[in-house]
Amino acid sequence: MKPKSPYSTDYQIGIGAMTGTSMDGLDLALCEFREDGYKILGFQCVEIPEKLKKSLTEAYIKNGREFFKIENEYSRFLAESIRDFQKKTGSLAKFIGIHGQTIFHEPGSQLTIQMLNGGLVAAKTGLTTVCDFRRADIALDGQGAPLVPIGDRDLFGEYAACLNLGGFANLSTEVDGSRVAFDICAVNIVLNLLAREVGKEYDDGGQMAAAGKSDYELLQQLNSLAFYHQKPPKSLGREWMENHILHLFDGVENSVALRTYTEHAAQQIAENLPQSGKVLVTGGGAYNQFLISQIEKALPSTDLVIPDKNLVEGKEALIFAYLAKLRLENRINVLASATGASRNSSSGAVYIP
Repeated sequence: MKPKSPYSTDYQIGIGAMTGTSMDGLDLALCEFREDGYKILGFQCVEIPEKLKKSLTEAYIKNGREFFKIENEYSRFLAESIRDFQKKTGSLAKFIGIHGQTIFHEPGSQLTIQMLNGGLVAAKTGLTTVCDFRRADIALDGQGAPLVPIGDRDLFGEYAACLNLGGFANLSTEVDGSRVAFDICAVNIVLNLLAREVGKEYDDGGQMAAAGKSDYELLQQLNSLAFYHQKPPKSLGREWMENHILHLFDGVENSVALRTYTEHAAQQIAENLPQSGKVLVTGGGAYNQFLISQIEKALPSTDLVIPDKNLVEGKEALIFAYLAKLRLENRINVLASATGASRNSSSGAVYIP
């Protein structure tokens, strides 16, 4: 018998909210959970204002007072966006699951911050709000990531693996009856930075990378990074990317850097995917046709399945709604087999308006 939940309401319809490391936008998914699965009732990607995006990017170097001012600004933006989304969808949601914006993620130092004022969001939306999913797992000596594997297992179990191509590529799959998941490499967080050097927000379809030439020596340097030889569980953050990758592009022509890094990401992803079967591919990188073609080229017997737009863009938001639902039901929502923690946990801070 599962423990009785300390909360009492109907947790079948909720909203998931997600802003990834690359800050492409705020993903909002209105979700219904049923015995036979889930349904995305509505999805919207809200553009993050440039001023706020800049503040979030610089938050890690701010003093405490400025940090919490940015947190409140971000939280008000979230609350207003969620209220507008509710009106647009005629939402009957009872709760919200929010990842928050990652500012630090250094699990080896037991340091992780997903910026969010959950109390402010709950007060402004009138909805029970669940956030801060990572720190309990890190307190149990886990990586605090990845968090989505339980959703992959419960909602997408028909696939051999689930691959998310966001700021970082991460993989989730079953190994000997346990859900195993880990970060593979940086993807959009690097490709978007390179694209911005030439005035683009991102490399649309991977066209700029496809037009460039690959640098074999740079590719070898990237592929030899120590992280790739570590065994799971393992996770990545912005700090790792800044410390280990960016300096390798010094003096490298932009088109060459884009082509080489895309090939590098494709190689690392292909090395970790199943050699056959269906793989569900979601996240913004699913639209990078050149990246996808390079992965397919390396894995001719693996079927990369790219679903409809709502699921490509909204899967992580969907799963954060699911994590919140499990938390409110006092059920396990973080798997130690994925994070390396000492045990599974029901994680997340709950704010009741």
